Amino acid sequence: MVTGIAMAAFADLPLDQVRTLLAVVDEGTFDAAAAALHVTPSAVSQRVKALEQRTGRVLLLRTKPVRPTESGAVLVRLARQVARLERDAYAELGLSGAAGEPTRVSIAVNADSLATWFLDALTRVPREPQLCFELRREDEAHTAALLREGVVMAAVTSSPDPVPGCTVRALGHMRYVPCAEPGFAARHLDGPLREVLVEAPVMVFDRQDDFQDGFVRRLGRGGASAARHYVPTSEGFVEAVAAGLGWGMVPEPQAEPLLRSGRLVAFAPELAVDLPLYWQQWKLDSPALATVADAVVTAAAGALRR
Repeated sequence: MVTGIAMAAFADLPLDQVRTLLAVVDEGTFDAAAAALHVTPSAVSQRVKALEQRTGRVLLLRTKPVRPTESGAVLVRLARQVARLERDAYAELGLSGAAGEPTRVSIAVNADSLATWFLDALTRVPREPQLCFELRREDEAHTAALLREGVVMAAVTSSPDPVPGCTVRALGHMRYVPCAEPGFAARHLDGPLREVLVEAPVMVFDRQDDFQDGFVRRLGRGGASAARHYVPTSEGFVEAVAAGLGWGMVPEPQAEPLLRSGRLVAFAPELAVDLPLYWQQWKLDSPALATVADAVVTAAAGALRR
């Protein structure tokens, strides 16, 4: 549940001001927030200014789009949590069904989980009450930041350290296997790995992806080759490795059928990397969130290594 301290702090803040802050962050500009709230831009500006004066903190960076400061993110997260509790209360009273509005659950999830086991978890969620999922794809090392900013209410993350106001449950380990297309391996990987890998073309998910470099550093070298191919989808990444564009760390569930068919070879299976994954979610007594969490933990138990 939302802590007593948090609720007491929220009770001291005018609800219309906090909701206005949230609208500005969600809409990106003061004018767009005014249109969403059916008030004037001047009213939006006055409410935000009054909230900043009340808290003694700068809450927004007046950029385009507007972004919350660290203090602003705390209030944005709190506003979303209270809105979640309001919707759950309406649902228990039978009011949300009358409005025809399903409950929305926002989740940050890494691309490899999304491509392998996470969608199966969502199919396990009961059909009633009706839920709508809003998934944000983000690297597992960065999904916790979306929780901290209040953008999502739950996340699959590689961090065991709970975001303030959140709980953590271990899901299991995703194994990554160093793989290459057989012809590529014959051309580029014939020799001591610590020497040949730094020269061989490598697949990288995006510019935040440090996984392949980390693997090479484990061998005692500084990093992977400068010859990098960036493919920002999990399925595309694996297909690019199988097509011989470069080597890469492939999730075990995606690697297994390609290894069996001979399209891929594991050139150092003994050096496979097990990445721990965790489920973090807001500390809310929310039936919708609890239902999704149970489905995710159950699906992960069958798909990930313990």
